[in-house]
Amino acid sequence: MQPLWTEFLKALGQPEYVHVLLHPLPIYGLAAGVLSLGLALAVRSRAGQAIALLLILLAAASAWPVAHYGHEAFDRVSSMASGDAQKWLHWHEHLGERIVWAHYATAALAAAALIGLWKFPRLHRAALVLTVVAALTAMSLGGFLAFVGGKIRHSEFRHGPPPAWAHTDSDKD
Repeated sequence: MQPLWTEFLKALGQPEYVHVLLHPLPIYGLAAGVLSLGLALAVRSRAGQAIALLLILLAAASAWPVAHYGHEAFDRVSSMASGDAQKWLHWHEHLGERIVWAHYATAALAAAALIGLWKFPRLHRAALVLTVVAALTAMSLGGFLAFVGGKIRHSEFRHGPPPAWAHTDSDKD
């Protein structure tokens, strides 16, 4: 029998495992970043704002590896999935390809707000507001994406059929 750490290291070579391991980062990271930013604004700390914006930037940017490993895992997960699960998987992929852009926009706005903190103080407040709106939007969309993704391998989360328009590869023929 292999030691547990060897099994863990082997699992890190499986994109579906890495996707599941990383997928909470954009959601929880954005929540922590927005909360931190609110606290930094309440105590009027520029350093706190910088740290919070950096946290938002990193959390939003973490959507890229989540999407990458999710895409890499698609075929393997699809081959293990039943008909309904495949439909949820296709919907999850469809949404993921679109929702990831909200995270990229959030990362860009957080970077702009971070730069504006010192270089463009007059524009900084507007950049902060846009960043918070974008972060809350990306976090909400990411939460919905996780909701749909949970239905792929967890039949106990399925309280109804997948959307009527969701299809599998075999349905396209």
